[in-house]
Amino acid sequence: MSNRLVNEKSPYLLQHSENPVDWYPWGDEAFEKAKRENKPVFLSIGYSTCHWCHVMERESFEDEEVAKLMNEAFVSVKVDREERPDVDNVYMTVCHIISKGNCGWPLSIVMTPEGEPFFAGTYIPKENRYGRMGMLELVPRIRRLWEERKDEVLGSARQVTEAVRAAGAALGRTGGAELDEKTLDRAYEHFLSAYDRYDGGFGAAPKFPSPHNLMFLMRYYARTGRKAALNMVERTLAAMGRGGICDHVGFGFHRYSTDREWLVPHFEKMLYDQALLAIAYVEAWQITKEPFYEEKAREILDYLLRDMLSPEGGFYSAEDADSEGVEGRFYVWTAEEFGELAGPEDAELLSEFYDVSPEGNFRDEATGEPTGLNILRVRESVEDFAAGRGISPDALRGKLRELREKLFSRRERRVHPYKDDKILTDWNGITTAALCRAGTVLGEEKYLAAARDCVEFVRKKLVRRGELLHRYREAEAGIPASVDDYAFFVWGLLECYESSFDEEYLSLAVSFCRKQLERFWDDEAGGFFFTAQGGEKLIARQKEIYDGALPSGNSVSMLNVLRIARLTADVELEKKAEEMARCFSSVLANHPHSFSMCLVALDFMLGPCFEIVIAGERNLPSTARFTEALAGEYLPNKVVIVKDTENEGRISEIAPYTREQTPVDGKPAAYVCVDYECSLPVVTVERMLELVGEAKTPRKIP
Repeated sequence: MSNRLVNEKSPYLLQHSENPVDWYPWGDEAFEKAKRENKPVFLSIGYSTCHWCHVMERESFEDEEVAKLMNEAFVSVKVDREERPDVDNVYMTVCHIISKGNCGWPLSIVMTPEGEPFFAGTYIPKENRYGRMGMLELVPRIRRLWEERKDEVLGSARQVTEAVRAAGAALGRTGGAELDEKTLDRAYEHFLSAYDRYDGGFGAAPKFPSPHNLMFLMRYYARTGRKAALNMVERTLAAMGRGGICDHVGFGFHRYSTDREWLVPHFEKMLYDQALLAIAYVEAWQITKEPFYEEKAREILDYLLRDMLSPEGGFYSAEDADSEGVEGRFYVWTAEEFGELAGPEDAELLSEFYDVSPEGNFRDEATGEPTGLNILRVRESVEDFAAGRGISPDALRGKLRELREKLFSRRERRVHPYKDDKILTDWNGITTAALCRAGTVLGEEKYLAAARDCVEFVRKKLVRRGELLHRYREAEAGIPASVDDYAFFVWGLLECYESSFDEEYLSLAVSFCRKQLERFWDDEAGGFFFTAQGGEKLIARQKEIYDGALPSGNSVSMLNVLRIARLTADVELEKKAEEMARCFSSVLANHPHSFSMCLVALDFMLGPCFEIVIAGERNLPSTARFTEALAGEYLPNKVVIVKDTENEGRISEIAPYTREQTPVDGKPAAYVCVDYECSLPVVTVERMLELVGEAKTPRKIP
């Protein structure tokens, strides 16, 4: 029999709609029932492609014995963290307060009917195991505690709730620290100390891609000329791109590596990881012109266009780690199967290239014994491997290309992992930004076309009465937007403008930025709340700044506001960005490495920043040469406007300072300004780049 989740749109909730647990979706009905029956609420938060969420469902939520205990003791509520990040953020903070870390998904919270928490955990097995209490013991124990010592429980819940509120209130009221280039230096020193010199990345296992860390380090290299910053980026991108975390057959990247070598991934694929990694690889290509980085960026985006693009133009959220109930089964190979596809002549060579062996490189998680299964990974570059075996790199590439096509064709016949087909505004905003950046830099029109289609999808399906919504699935849009939706969509719009110079995208970016300021801005302390004014009241209204697997909405917004301020010469927006910097200055100064996307914004704020206006007809090759030359340069702290006779009136309205900037003697002209100080117009690409080069000379580090 189905429970109340059967009518939901979330794929994650629908996965649990046949459980014997009497699940409720998040909403008044569940909490009113809890009050009426004097029961605590068991809140379970996860997402559809979460491996350990599947494990807990199989062990406990599908089990009649556990379900009976839960139905007697609790009112049970299921939440999809990707649909309701506001709920997830609040109760993940609870987990950190109660558990002192060790938090993740599935997130298990027990709370009063008023939503005040008194227990927090993550994955809970059915029975006691590895020192972890199981559901069969935990549920009766909490029930007794609630019935026999309720006053103590309520007191504890109030204390936890106050701690959550205090944590949110403190953020933004502790500003005052000075943010300058020394802040960037401290972050760099931390990354240098945490850097894994052998395998790339930072710290020990598990290792997450966190591309915004690399984006900061590339900007730091451009600012200071410190080669170590770029070396960390290059080693990490190479290690990830050759490791098992990269899908060498179907492309794209898995969520994280469970080991320090990037070999054994957690196999799910998240849309936002693909987008952020594509941006990091494109930026690395801009700096180094290393073909490997372009190749990886293209692979990521080609995977998205092939497997994650909906017929309507939006991008799906994720692909599962599991297929046929086993994590990674879709992605691994036996030596026999691999050798059959490689062919008798090339099997030995290609097995060596991809680290395939009869015993396998994928060991049993529990015993550590070989499984006979292999995750494809590459230990050497094509050039180095070919040189060591006496064959030409081009010949090796041809063999690899032919083999990949055979592997892909064979893998397509396997049972595919589940695909979460909901479309989220925030993640589609990041994807739009990645497509535009890659399309512009690499000169690939199909990426730009997909980005434009994605923006149109959001405008048509996820905007209601001028405001964004968060989720679309099966022809239904819903759930109020969070600050992330506005921040990431504005990011995508800005990239769309600077890839097409269609002023409609700039106008939309300005409009949604102002709507965000109106609905989310904290008038007392500065910065953006996660939820809009007048939205659903949770136990706390939070403000996020930490840049984890996904950058925070505040970090991205700070950069958006700065870019729009420079594009439009809006002094008030510049002041808003300065307020944000002050708001978060203490936490940023104390732990700058935890806020790498915010450091990207700070790097922009500290300058030099380039405001470049190209005055000339957009459709002329002579004008395009200016914009193409800028796209090839690594200039992260620039804004560019193209002004021609067709859009002159609209651009002059959006950016009044451009009114006097016109072609020179009928030729396209570039007006290069550095932090609002402008040079005379130039009519050659070479002179424009000279002016830029003179201003971006790295500072000397003592």
